[in-house]
Amino acid sequence: MSGWLRIIGLGPGNLAQRTPEAETALAAATDIIGYGPYVARVALRDGQRAHGSDNRVELDRARHGLQLASKGAQVAVVSSGDAGVFAMASAVFEAVEHGPAEWRNLDIQVLPGLSAMFAVAARLGAPLGHDFCAISLSDNLKPWQVVERRLRAVAAAGFVIALYNPISRARPWQLGRAFHILREILPPSTPIVFATAATRPEENITIRSLAEADPALADMRTLVLVGSAATRSIARDGQRPWLYAPRSVPGAGVADKS
Repeated sequence: MSGWLRIIGLGPGNLAQRTPEAETALAAATDIIGYGPYVARVALRDGQRAHGSDNRVELDRARHGLQLASKGAQVAVVSSGDAGVFAMASAVFEAVEHGPAEWRNLDIQVLPGLSAMFAVAARLGAPLGHDFCAISLSDNLKPWQVVERRLRAVAAAGFVIALYNPISRARPWQLGRAFHILREILPPSTPIVFATAATRPEENITIRSLAEADPALADMRTLVLVGSAATRSIARDGQRPWLYAPRSVPGAGVADKS
C-alpha cells in the first residue's frame, strides 16, 4: 500500500514545543484529521485537506483516517499534547484491531508530543519529581465508579496526580466530587494547581490548597495537578512559588526485615 498514517501529538499549544518529527509529517500529509480545534492549529499547505470533527467521535475519526490511508492517502491524525495520553493513538489501534484485515499492514507510526502534564510541571518547578500518575475525570468511556476507585488508590499511595478532562458543560460536578474524595485522604495543605491553556498566550496558572480548591477555577482547557503529602513549596517574593517533589522517601535504603 502506498498510503500511510501518522498519529501525531501537537504538544500543549506553543508551536515552539512541537517536535520537528511532527512538523515533517504534517508537511508531507495529504489529509489532516482530528478534533476541530486541534486541526485548526495546523497551518495547511496548498492541496492539503482538513477533516475536523466533534470530540466524541474518536473511533469514527480513526476509521476515516485508516480508510483514506488504505486508498493511498498520506494521513496525519492529530491530537493535542501526546497522542498516546487520552488521545487518538488508542482509538486508531482499536479501529485497526476490529477493522478489515488489510488495515493491519498499513504503514502506521505514532509520533510523540509534549503532554500537558509535562508542560505544566515545567512551569512550576519539579512537581513530578517522584512517582506520579494521570487520570481522566471524563466518564464518557468508563464508569464514574472506576474514576473514584482509582483516585482513592493513588492518593492513598502518595502519587502526584495529573487530572485531565476535569470539567465540562456536560460534566460540571465531577471535579468537585474528586476534591471531596481527595480531602478524605490528603492533608488540607496539599497544593492543587489549576493550569489553563498552558504555554499559550492566554495561559493562567493558579495554586490553591486542597482545602481552598474551587472547581470553578477549571474549564475544558485546564489540567489540574494534585500534589502529594511530600510536595514542597518554595516561596518567592512577588512570584508564584516553586513546587517540587523530593525524589527521596524517608526510609530509603533501609533493608526490609520482615
